[in-house]
Amino acid sequence: MTVNTPSIELPIWPYVYGQPSGSGKIRSCPEDFIVNEHLSFEPSGVGEHVFLLVQKTGENTDYVARQLAKHANVRQRDVSYAGLKDRHAVTTQWFSVWLPGKADPDWAGFETETVKVLQTIRHARKLKRGVLSGNSFKLIIREWLGDKAATLGKLEAIKKDGIANYYGPQRFGHAGQNVNKALALFQGASVGREQRSLYLSAARSFLFNTILAYRVNHNNWNQALVGDTYQFDLSRSSFKSEQPDAEVLRRLASKDIHPTATLWGRGEHSVCADVLAIEQAVLEANPALAQGLINCAVDSDRRALRVNVHDLQWRFIDETSLELSFTLPPGSYATAVLREIIID
Repeated sequence: MTVNTPSIELPIWPYVYGQPSGSGKIRSCPEDFIVNEHLSFEPSGVGEHVFLLVQKTGENTDYVARQLAKHANVRQRDVSYAGLKDRHAVTTQWFSVWLPGKADPDWAGFETETVKVLQTIRHARKLKRGVLSGNSFKLIIREWLGDKAATLGKLEAIKKDGIANYYGPQRFGHAGQNVNKALALFQGASVGREQRSLYLSAARSFLFNTILAYRVNHNNWNQALVGDTYQFDLSRSSFKSEQPDAEVLRRLASKDIHPTATLWGRGEHSVCADVLAIEQAVLEANPALAQGLINCAVDSDRRALRVNVHDLQWRFIDETSLELSFTLPPGSYATAVLREIIID
């Protein structure tokens, strides 16, 4: 029997600073999109795990991890990394390889034209997902065309006030189809473990972006509402504040804390009042996604609605080439910055 699965189309999420004031091309070549990963700790220099700082060009993270396992003659699960990085870019990121009681293989023999090993160091524990202090970006927008004064004004506003912490389009797959594949999964479609994780993440991200979009539309994505839970800047720690007091308002204005929205799943949901009503309305409008995540035993979490864009700098290399550099905390997307100033 054929099951008719409903289809969801990704919307254009609302902009914080109005319609983009220019257009241009990103990733014209990998060197136009440079990403450098920063660990949140220093490897100790001793231990069973070899940490490798790898620069890759035009390669995805999973592919490099598989090749590392093959080269080191270990199981794929013995290779770890902190986060996925763009394929169409030049990215520098850390991997770890578990080599208990073994000498290092010849890492130079692992290198190719597109993969270079920049540093190796031992550590006692494997590299876990998310253990980053952030990612720094250097991007060039080619064939830029638009209102330069308006673009510079938006960049000044982003530097001052941050951006809406949307999940980027890469989270949802080509044409957003990972959300619909999640719906198919919830209807009983059989998928591999890796794909299952991608589809569940896409479903949660869609619900989060929808809640954030609602608050952007109502101009309170960076404001205190009754019933909010707040997250500290550059931290996963959070606290509840049903009625925002003067201290909450002060810290919110200084961007030390940020309102949050649910990453939907099972477990406690630490909001109430107005915020709870907003989130429930979005979940009730998307019952297949919301119930599917519960049925798949996904645990709930919170994510900041706002993110600060640190060390933001810009310059026009020429009349049609705009260079940007900035740092974002782990889990935030450079495309969320770019979408505010250009239509790609």
